[in-house]
Amino acid sequence: MKNFRIALLVFIVFSCVEDKSTSIESSSIKSEKVIKQSEAPVLNSDEANRLAELPLACVNVEYPNRLGQTLGSDKDLKSPKELHPAFYGCFDWHSAVHGHWSLVSLMRQFPDLNRANEIEAWLLNSISKENIEREVAYFDDKNNKSFERTYGWAWLLKLAEELHKWDSKVAREVEKNLQPLTDLIVDKYIEFLPKLNYPIRVGEHPNTSFGLSFAYDYAITLNNTELKLLIEKRAKDFYFFDSGCPLGWEPSGFDFLSPCLEEAALMKRVLPKEEFVIWFGDFLPQLKDESFNLEVGRVSDRTDGKLVHLDGVNFSRAWSLNYIAKDLPEYSHLKNLANTHINNSLPSIVDDSYEGGHWLGSFAIYALNSIER
Repeated sequence: MKNFRIALLVFIVFSCVEDKSTSIESSSIKSEKVIKQSEAPVLNSDEANRLAELPLACVNVEYPNRLGQTLGSDKDLKSPKELHPAFYGCFDWHSAVHGHWSLVSLMRQFPDLNRANEIEAWLLNSISKENIEREVAYFDDKNNKSFERTYGWAWLLKLAEELHKWDSKVAREVEKNLQPLTDLIVDKYIEFLPKLNYPIRVGEHPNTSFGLSFAYDYAITLNNTELKLLIEKRAKDFYFFDSGCPLGWEPSGFDFLSPCLEEAALMKRVLPKEEFVIWFGDFLPQLKDESFNLEVGRVSDRTDGKLVHLDGVNFSRAWSLNYIAKDLPEYSHLKNLANTHINNSLPSIVDDSYEGGHWLGSFAIYALNSIER
């Protein structure tokens, strides 16, 4: 009996070892995923002309319109064009701003666009000295001081940055006309950021890391040291001790930004390279795996203004992944993932519903610009 028990014990032990070995081997096989290589999309002149049609189709379209206005009295009840003579089209103020950015970005890269003369004439007419004075007055109203904080602010500075980089007489005049509003938005950032005790981590407009990234790019390009240093400080205050970001929780149903990836792209901007690599290894350790994959956002109804946000999350994920991977060979596999996300949504946004068409062109252009050529 004693010998039988010993034999049984030996059998159980070796069976467990064999089962565990089989399990480990099986697990290893499952982890060796074959990641499909996506063709890198290209922003060429044909694509640029195609995408230019989206902002051209909405920058001067006043209705439908979603005003983010706080009314102080009956006298504030005015049409979108009266309230925002420069940025009244494309359904809402921020979409009108980044619609203008789209046109500037495309003209800067492709000065021979099919409708180049029309675009230049529109920019000069829209961003006139008088129109910008009225836009500034709107922000100065006591009831609307936080208007478009910080998403619209970020896109306004991105527009100003793009104008500054565009070498043309039209750009110089438009940049000069826009300057009072640009200065106002910079001042608003400098006033607001020290008051913000906690970052906003949602996947929509108020996301703090997105708002800081675009403002930081402006500060670098325009050499605004005060804004640059403030953003570096606040980014570290908010995010330096973050780890284990729950990327698996993304996207939420209406997201057009990735809270995890936008935060990482911001920290890539403000941290020294070596320090960022350590931080990122703790923040999203799974992205170091060359077989890492992330399912694209799936849109079920592109006529639904909220559900179509998932096309936006694909583009914004792409620009964040490309920024993270830049100059980091150990993360170069993320560029293929970015391509997959862009290719998923790019074919759908032109000649589609206005719910997505009034804004998605800007996201597509910015994502395409993020690809290293």
